[in-house]
Amino acid sequence: MENAKIAKKLVAVMNDCSYVSKNGVNSFHHYKYATAEDVLQKVNESLTKNKLATVVQPSIASFSDVTNLKGNTEHLATVIVEISIIDSESGETVDLYGIGSGQDAGDKAVMKAQTAAIKYAYMMSLCIATGDDPEADTNTDENNVGDKPVAKTVTSRKATAKQPVPKETIAVCCGCGTTISEKVLNYSVSKFGQPLCMDCQKQASYAA
Repeated sequence: MENAKIAKKLVAVMNDCSYVSKNGVNSFHHYKYATAEDVLQKVNESLTKNKLATVVQPSIASFSDVTNLKGNTEHLATVIVEISIIDSESGETVDLYGIGSGQDAGDKAVMKAQTAAIKYAYMMSLCIATGDDPEADTNTDENNVGDKPVAKTVTSRKATAKQPVPKETIAVCCGCGTTISEKVLNYSVSKFGQPLCMDCQKQASYAA
């Protein structure tokens, strides 16, 4: 069986990381969530214990400027990551994929998107349970939720390293934090310039 040795080790990792405690609190939507630090710390401890190394290769799928309901311009980035897990003993490798979006008024949009992509690549591939929806940035929530929800795109920039979205990927709605499918992601980005779930797309259409 191909990759049998690394598969056995990944089963051990999945067992170690079957559940991650929710230590983060979203003060805007009032719920707890598992932070990226919580997930990465637990996954890293198990990976190193099982002598598995990782190499992360991120690429920017899209980058645009959006206007929030307060009239301020923010940057919205979507990042795809490929995580190669390498067995230091057998040399066998397994690749994981993830996609994440991040919005920020400063220079942290790409970093937020990359962190989210890595977190959800591990959570989905290793079946990590938290029992909640993806977290949302409180400042972004406050700027985008009101009488007329959801921001509209004002300018777009060509992606610096655009690549096709892998089949086994997930995305997160930048309006409410809900996980959305690749089909919904592609439609939303083409029409609204940002990843939105179906409900937030309807709200964006009303606000337009």
